Amino acid sequence: QVQLVESGGGLVQAGDSLRLSCAASEWTFSLGVMGWFRQAPGKEREFVAAISRSGSITDYADSVKGRFTVSRENVKKTMYLQMNNLKPEDTAVYYCAADLSPWKTHKEVVDEYSYWGQGTQVTVSS
Repeated sequence: QVQLVESGGGLVQAGDSLRLSCAASEWTFSLGVMGWFRQAPGKEREFVAAISRSGSITDYADSVKGRFTVSRENVKKTMYLQMNNLKPEDTAVYYCAADLSPWKTHKEVVDEYSYWGQGTQVTVSS
């Protein structure tokens, strides 16, 4: 069973940066596609970014394009989300997710992922 643990969240001001990390307990057969999702109070969990097994393919939600960058270091069993120019509307609990498939056509869909972390809170003040 793969366990994912997020870290790096916190309270920042608008315009600041944060880097989230997602560490996997094991890298079974080179863990496949990984993604970041977020959930604000009273809202559904939404897709933020995804990265393929090799790291060669990435995709982002329109709301974060140009500000967020997803990356992974397979040797370290870790995925990252670099968040720049943060906005108050980025405030949410951020979750990492993973699946054994190398990529997902519907990578923005919550149900496409088999493994989830517990989340880390990101709060951006105006």
